[in-house]
Amino acid sequence: MRNPDNVFHLAIPCRDLDEAYDFYVTRLGCKLARRYNDRITLDFFGDQVVCHLSDQWDRDVTMYPRHFGVTFKDKQSYDNLLKLAKMRDIPFFQEPTHRFQGLVEEHETFFLIDPSNNLLEFKYYFDDRMMY
Repeated sequence: MRNPDNVFHLAIPCRDLDEAYDFYVTRLGCKLARRYNDRITLDFFGDQVVCHLSDQWDRDVTMYPRHFGVTFKDKQSYDNLLKLAKMRDIPFFQEPTHRFQGLVEEHETFFLIDPSNNLLEFKYYFDDRMMY
């Protein structure tokens, strides 16, 4: 069970720290926690994402098997982020989609793509028991 005092940590490659800063902080609205010559550490919706400067970022992008993001419990939060992404012209990898209609796992989702081709998925399940 998750203790709310703990923070999930994810490290991802990035090709350019200024691009990563612009995408995550300026456009997506994440908070910068720390910046060093080789990485930036972000408050990513309450968890920690570290963008490490690397030449090993993905050149051929596919959704599976690797992506990350947030599953929102609140529909308004999902809708607000979607609106922000459109308003700030953040690039979509996959436009908003409604999946598994009529099933218990029915949800809305969209994918964004950062400048280093990391894919971010954001979801909202109509039945919050499906979040896990």
